Amino acid sequence: MKEDYLISIVGRQNVDGELGEIRVTTRGSYTVKDRSRYIVYQEYDEDGVLHPQTSILKVEEQENRVTLIRGGIQGTRLILEKGKRHLCQYDTGYGTFMVGVFTSSIRCRLGEKGGSIDVNYTLDINSDLSSINEISITVKEAEQKDVKNCTAGD
Repeated sequence: MKEDYLISIVGRQNVDGELGEIRVTTRGSYTVKDRSRYIVYQEYDEDGVLHPQTSILKVEEQENRVTLIRGGIQGTRLILEKGKRHLCQYDTGYGTFMVGVFTSSIRCRLGEKGGSIDVNYTLDINSDLSSINEISITVKEAEQKDVKNCTAGD
């Protein structure tokens, strides 16, 4: 994978009124194939680079859908489609369970050389609201070849 793009991800979560935020900046790839855009990057565990996981965001702008595919030990596939609820398997590393994902909005401003995407969605477990979520992703051509990969809290 040619990692010639800088990918910045900001995830915000509201669980029972408690707000949390995770920021990640890493290198990855960005490609356009047919009518879909693919953002591919590596995620690392909190202990370092022992168990990297490949994450793929497939953006289908025409269908108002973003699919997050996470490989590795904790494989996950979340389908974020505006105005729809999908049941998705989520692997925590300790077990797999089903979550409902309802996407209220997708704002996509991706072009041939990058851009941004914002998604607002909720997660539910057994039809009970678990969290209200927002994810913002920015993709741009990398200018520096020595960008440091970091984990949340760095």
